[in-house]
Amino acid sequence: MQYTLDDFLKEWNDSSETVTLKTSGSTGKPKNIELKKSAMVASALRTCDFLGLRKGDTALLCLPLEYIAGKMMAVRAIVRDLSLKSVTASGHPLKGQNHSFDFVAMTPMQVYNSLQDEEEERVLRKIRHLIIGGGHIDEELEERLRAFPNAVWSTYGMTETLSHVAMRRLNGDNYSQWYQPLKDVMVDVNMDGCLVVHDKLTSIGPLHTNDLAEMNIMDRSFRITGRLDNVICCGGLKFQIEEIETEIKSHINIPFIISKRRDNKFGYVPVLVMQSVNEDDLRKVKLICENVLPKYKRPKEYILSETLPMTETGKPKRLLS
Repeated sequence: MQYTLDDFLKEWNDSSETVTLKTSGSTGKPKNIELKKSAMVASALRTCDFLGLRKGDTALLCLPLEYIAGKMMAVRAIVRDLSLKSVTASGHPLKGQNHSFDFVAMTPMQVYNSLQDEEEERVLRKIRHLIIGGGHIDEELEERLRAFPNAVWSTYGMTETLSHVAMRRLNGDNYSQWYQPLKDVMVDVNMDGCLVVHDKLTSIGPLHTNDLAEMNIMDRSFRITGRLDNVICCGGLKFQIEEIETEIKSHINIPFIISKRRDNKFGYVPVLVMQSVNEDDLRKVKLICENVLPKYKRPKEYILSETLPMTETGKPKRLLS
């Protein structure tokens, strides 16, 4: 049974001091955790203040309410008294919409899909503050968003940090490749090269993430270079899944992802999954990988599939069973 806005409001208004949330499942099966409502309120107000959202501004809820991103959109509407419209979470949340929204949060996939349709793109371009989270924004998508007339933001965060704790502008004069921590958020890098987050406002942290990061020591901004759990240790050599995708992406014109699989001999091996059932596509992609990639980075297996393997929240499933 689908978890609705009414279900969330009932939970939000009960006597409990916490809300139950699912983690994203990007590193395994989603799990339930408890987060304090007071911390969610503080985080929501911080975002509203940062974006300059005011009472009566219009917002669109188009993310699953089972997860932190959807829940926090509802909380922001509650604490700032926004005019919230809720639609079923889908790949085309702007389809049939004729409103001009002040605030919308979407995933990269939803934004990409909206850009493929003229009417949906028209609605997308009118959004005053568009925040994008829940997955990697590739260079092509970022390039298309750079000319948008209103503010477009990439967010960094997770369930444990109550949605985003840092943002970077994707367009306009304030465009940046670096995430700026929000007020009262401190970040550092640990011995593994992963980002550590400490949020004084919500009393969260220090939280050691699995995100490999590069720090700008001048202003404590950062950028994400990959994930620790996306490192493939293959026969004693280590490399990032994202490295392989970057090296071959410009040569392959069909959707694909790089995953990994346990291997008795090598430990883990890279696997390429492509959204195709055409054997000719398989042969072409395999030849591209052989010509472009060094031997140790080449996929050891190629999989044809009607759909790409994703987690429940739409992120690439990197570890195959």
